[in-house]
Amino acid sequence: MAATTKDVVRIAALGDLHYSRTTPQGSLQPLLAQLTEAADVLILAGDLTDYGLPDEAKALARELSGALKIPSVAVLGNHDYESGHQDEIRAIMKEVGVITLDGDTTEIHGIGFAGVKGFAGGFGRRALGPWGESIIKAFVREAVDEALKLETALARLRSERLVAVLHYSPIQATVEGEPPEIYPFLGCSRLEEPLTRYPVHAVFHGHAHHGQPEGRTRTGAPVFNVSITLMRELFPARPFRLLEVNMRHEEETTDRRRSNTGVIVPIERDEARRPGRA
Repeated sequence: MAATTKDVVRIAALGDLHYSRTTPQGSLQPLLAQLTEAADVLILAGDLTDYGLPDEAKALARELSGALKIPSVAVLGNHDYESGHQDEIRAIMKEVGVITLDGDTTEIHGIGFAGVKGFAGGFGRRALGPWGESIIKAFVREAVDEALKLETALARLRSERLVAVLHYSPIQATVEGEPPEIYPFLGCSRLEEPLTRYPVHAVFHGHAHHGQPEGRTRTGAPVFNVSITLMRELFPARPFRLLEVNMRHEEETTDRRRSNTGVIVPIERDEARRPGRA
């Protein structure tokens, strides 16, 4: 897309819509109208559908085409793969203008987006290693392959502002609040590696419905968990994450709220941990 003329671009993000055959048609119209009013770009962080069925995707597409009037970027989630129709779901989303990334990139309003689904495997020293049975090695290989796809996508972007979109989390901090036993199935620190090698300004993911809203990579990039379950808890009147991206050169801005990445300002910023947690 053409370079932006905006000084500030507003990004709205949410994930885990889990649109199903039983979702009442039209139920998303108020939310989509709110998104259109609030943001310049929408990110959908996976699990667009509940069982990965084309009929679910078509029903969601009808909702999106009816009310969403801003560009949108998505990745698929594990639920979208459940029935083996992930390619068809991508095609259905494309028909209504949703750019679904899988190791791909796009630029909107001057912001470069790179996206992958990601995969599981755990975090830090507790991450699963490629040792033992072949099925374990294949499991780890899937996480490695997703990380490599993300790195390749980030390497292709030449935009000054970079945003990464995933379904699985790249850090443990944003899955905390879920049962510790399932941490390894909510993300993988291998996905963090590419994010530390490129100047990523923000990372969005879903999947951890009861995790924490925000964390950081070890190099300081903000990571936002935008699962809609969590967003409804934090922002009942506005169940999505909303951020401003300053598109001016960093030397031109005097915004003291800016993070060490220089350009991201959450709107109605919540605390780093969910209310009621120590």
